[in-house]
Amino acid sequence: MSYGTKLRAQIAEPGTTPLIGVHDMYSASVAAGHYDGMFVSGFGFAASHYGLPDIGFIAWPDMLAFVQRLRGAFPQHHLLVDIDDGYVDVEVACHVVKSMERIGASGVILEDQKRPRRCGHADGKQVLPLAEYLEKLDAVLETRRELLVVARTDATEEADILHRAEALAATDADVVLVDGVRSVEWIRRIRDVVGSKPLLFNQIAGGKSPRLSLSELTDLGVDVAIYSTPCLFAAHRAMDTALAELRLADGRLPAAEGDGEIGVGESTGLLAKNIGRHQPVPPARESAGV
Repeated sequence: MSYGTKLRAQIAEPGTTPLIGVHDMYSASVAAGHYDGMFVSGFGFAASHYGLPDIGFIAWPDMLAFVQRLRGAFPQHHLLVDIDDGYVDVEVACHVVKSMERIGASGVILEDQKRPRRCGHADGKQVLPLAEYLEKLDAVLETRRELLVVARTDATEEADILHRAEALAATDADVVLVDGVRSVEWIRRIRDVVGSKPLLFNQIAGGKSPRLSLSELTDLGVDVAIYSTPCLFAAHRAMDTALAELRLADGRLPAAEGDGEIGVGESTGLLAKNIGRHQPVPPARESAGV
């Protein structure tokens, strides 16, 4: 069974499937011990790989190389990948989708934003004409084999949100995402126009959408929940706190393992797990078609 088919089957099960945002191999190693599904967040990858905000800096070969490393280390986990707008051109979008499927991604999210793009929970987003986006989406859907495809709209005007959600649900995309949904009532309205098509909800700390539990999302008819940045933001806070405490302690490290601190033994043990489950993958140049 292909990775896309496995994720599609998981989403079809009762309840809301959680996918945890990871931004590097270490965060993925931690997340793998808690959840069986990961989301490769554009926000997290731009921050981790480039040290830049999520406004369109990501180069598709970099994202492909990261997903290939993830799949090698985590052969049993679902991997849903944010590919922004397919990196502008229809031809590039199709090439990236074909390459993502070849290296073992479970699915991709394709958005309808116009460049310069923004984080889905930021102000100032603009969207492509619907016909232009649907042309790109249809080309991607014709290119994929078993890969799961999420059609995403970043529309902000109320009438346009519902119109686009309905149009996306009418395509052969597997799942629909309206990003930046601002209320539970709007989740219900989107659920109604999407019909039987699976619905995805994006949660990000400090974002525009309400904070909801998986059981609450299930009651609202949401099939998938992506958590874009819990690892990234937790790492930010933990590193900032640790370095502030180190400065106050005049450079003396805290006690190691046994007092709630992570030491070399626990870190090495975490990473050693990746050796045992590692799945060989083709060289990046060949598999990514670079």
